[in-house]
Amino acid sequence: MEIQTNLIKLGQAFETQEEAITFCGEQLLAGGYVTSDYVPAMLERNRELSVYMGNFIAIPHGTDAAKKEVIKTGITIVQVPRGVNFGDALDPKIATVLFGIAGVGNEHLDLIQKISIFCADVDNVVKLADAKAVEEIADLLNSVEV
Repeated sequence: MEIQTNLIKLGQAFETQEEAITFCGEQLLAGGYVTSDYVPAMLERNRELSVYMGNFIAIPHGTDAAKKEVIKTGITIVQVPRGVNFGDALDPKIATVLFGIAGVGNEHLDLIQKISIFCADVDNVVKLADAKAVEEIADLLNSVEV
């Protein structure tokens, strides 16, 4: 899937993980990828099982029940330079890059696989976190072969 530059957001800041997840969902909604019911399902999914994946990334996405709210497959990439904590004070889990995803059918699995392969190398996460232009991020992710 081709990364859309209009869905890449640089230099964002969030106080809470809920705020961060909601922002990702709103980007997908504004882009016509999901219905408004998908956004609360992303928050619910995180309550069921954290969307924090390690290596400073989180992949907010909806519950299985919310699959019907996906209009077309899409991904938003949100850079959070100061990070947002997906853990707690005793066990912080800081994400500096968020990948909000919505997939038709099982296409979300392909997105997660592509992200996981790329972000398994923490140096790649650093490149995303330090990028100064949306084109840099798009080029990095579009170069991943799955």
